[in-house]
Amino acid sequence: MSATTDHPIEQVGGVTAKYVDQRLGSNKFLGRNLGKVFPDHWSFMLGEIALYSFIVVLLTGTFLTLFYDPSMVEVVYNGAYVPLKGVEMSQAYASTLDISFEVRGGLLIRQMHHWSALIFVAAIAVHMFRVFFTGAFRKPREFNWLVGVGLTALALGAGFTGYSLPDDLLSGTGLQIIRGILQSIPLVGTWSAFLMFGGEFPGTEIIPRLYAAHILLIPGLLLGLISAHLMMVWTQKHTQFPGPGRTNSNVVGYPLLPVYMAKAGGFFFIVFGIIALIGGLVTVNPIWIFGPYMPDQVSAGTQPDWYIGWLDGALRLMPNWESVIAGFTISWNVLIPSVIIPGILFTALAFYPFLEAWATGDKREHNLLERPRNAPVRTSIGVVAIVFYGILWIGGGNDIIATTFDLSFNALAWTLRVLLIAAPPIAFVVTKRICLGLQRKDREKLLHGYESGRVLRLPHGEFIEVHQPLNYKELAVISAKEDLPVLPAPVKTDSDGVRNPHYRVDQLRHKVSSFFLRDNIERPTDAEIEAGQAHAAHSAALEAPLNEYELQDEDPVGHGGVLHHPGMPLTNQEQIDQRQQ
Repeated sequence: MSATTDHPIEQVGGVTAKYVDQRLGSNKFLGRNLGKVFPDHWSFMLGEIALYSFIVVLLTGTFLTLFYDPSMVEVVYNGAYVPLKGVEMSQAYASTLDISFEVRGGLLIRQMHHWSALIFVAAIAVHMFRVFFTGAFRKPREFNWLVGVGLTALALGAGFTGYSLPDDLLSGTGLQIIRGILQSIPLVGTWSAFLMFGGEFPGTEIIPRLYAAHILLIPGLLLGLISAHLMMVWTQKHTQFPGPGRTNSNVVGYPLLPVYMAKAGGFFFIVFGIIALIGGLVTVNPIWIFGPYMPDQVSAGTQPDWYIGWLDGALRLMPNWESVIAGFTISWNVLIPSVIIPGILFTALAFYPFLEAWATGDKREHNLLERPRNAPVRTSIGVVAIVFYGILWIGGGNDIIATTFDLSFNALAWTLRVLLIAAPPIAFVVTKRICLGLQRKDREKLLHGYESGRVLRLPHGEFIEVHQPLNYKELAVISAKEDLPVLPAPVKTDSDGVRNPHYRVDQLRHKVSSFFLRDNIERPTDAEIEAGQAHAAHSAALEAPLNEYELQDEDPVGHGGVLHHPGMPLTNQEQIDQRQQ
């Protein structure tokens, strides 16, 4: 008889778990949730990249706060960077130089902080596009979409406030632009600028205020929204792409422990390592080149971080329009591109899920994602947004493009202005036609099977193209398409002659619904799909004997790769002898 004893570590773990469970009831909670299933798809890693890069931002930012001094007091630099010795600058700029050149590992941490922030914003943007194009924002995830829009806005705010802290010439020029944007707001613009800068620009208060917002206010809000986002994902369960065995009521994937946690932990270290590698090899924001900020100087040939480039481009492409109304000068050339357009875009972004649900009348819960081709109008709107953003982003570097390629600056500006108006509608039409073409192709696959590209001659002389039935995976993906009818047109009066008080709203809703849904290619019925696949299987069965015959062919050695069927003569002499017999 032998006795088994647990390892000392297991004994300590068991005692600790029992101690905690007796006080918090944790075992039941963990037993219920550690087995939660998460689907597996590469696009779901985009949200993880955003989360892990944010963790790197927090870690590196904590290190930088130990050495950064957010003071605008003027000092004479006497540090390690010789070209700037004896130059007057703010304490904020001097401390940033000290971090870069005198703190051990300071430049690496600075660059990791900057790169992780850039990746954080990029991952959020791409993740939002994935959610938008696949319809993951639909019921019951509208609030999570709003959280995502809030995270995007806060990420931009965090980037701007951090970008301004070094107080170099480049970031100071950005603050000068922000002051001009605030002053363009009618009635309250001047007072808003005074409030932000604590008086006249640049003042002595802006860097400490931005610092407080950058390390306290915005990170706190980001942490709160990220926590809310993860809690809603956990509660509502994760969406999944269509596939075999996947429905609105289940999740096909891997359990949280041990599979998903092991993969997530490994992926975090991959993201951390890539950020560290980029931070060590690729220079970003070399503030020592720009020098300290001087209000009478403006940096030329420089660009903001990529996520602000579209706003810079909007300012550059806007014509010089101004109006004087009731004695007030309205600078439309600043107000429209920097206040009105961003306000409209973020408002439309936040309310889009509700607009689409209102237009389509779709109030169902959706846990299966939608293929972009199956929502052509939504996909086209997303592509329009990308094209619009891309043109503005290119406009943010129009001076660099003009000098690099020896182009006329004015001609380039006017070309981008025309494209900004003409390209989005063209992108909408082209994208919608592509989506509808892909829908037609999917319908043909369901009704006739997969085109093999092989032509078969039947015994009675007819030539047919052999079709293969879809495999079970592709069949499950394509047949998951859902069709919604266009909302019916309202009537002005009912059968009793009573006027419909909601006629105008209902008529507008009918037109918007028709715009979204009228051109969709209808999915075949289940019976039609079954018949189509059976016909394709029959077509493939006609070719099966021929395939079996060809599989018997062999390549005899020394015959130049010519296939021979068993029993066929191998040489000319054998052929002659066979004919004579």
